[in-house]
Amino acid sequence: MGVITCTLADFTSPVAPARLFQALSIDSHNFLPKVVPHFVKSVEFVEGDSTTVGCVKLISFPDEAPYRYVKTRVDEIDSSNFYSKYTSIEGDIFPDTLECAVYENIYEASGAGTHYKMVAHYHMKGDNLMNEEEIQSAKGGVQKMFKAVEEHLVSNPQVYA
Repeated sequence: MGVITCTLADFTSPVAPARLFQALSIDSHNFLPKVVPHFVKSVEFVEGDSTTVGCVKLISFPDEAPYRYVKTRVDEIDSSNFYSKYTSIEGDIFPDTLECAVYENIYEASGAGTHYKMVAHYHMKGDNLMNEEEIQSAKGGVQKMFKAVEEHLVSNPQVYA
């Protein structure tokens, strides 16, 4: 099994790291379905009852999305350094060539805002590779969702203040 590592996001945002971290990593199960329902229909806990290491979340996508669901497991959370790591362990988002995907989310202070970086580690089955189109599609989806979340937080400065 080979691992393909790529950066899916590398953005600077005017929103503070603590607010982005709370919205995208800690309270995403509440925040995302309300704020970006066109990306995330619902988030339910399959194991555990809050966003803690080891919990498993079932993320359902809207009916018009090309996929129905993905299950993710939280592997690491470091609230003091605004870092999270999770693994997508199951879902119809996986092509037959992919075993799992591990995502690292890094939120660093940058001026009055945040430098956000998401690194993906795709664990491939056998000698399979990901094509550039799949990687670009993933990057595009991350960028669209991040921008929608950022716009909401900028427009609503009291959220996670």
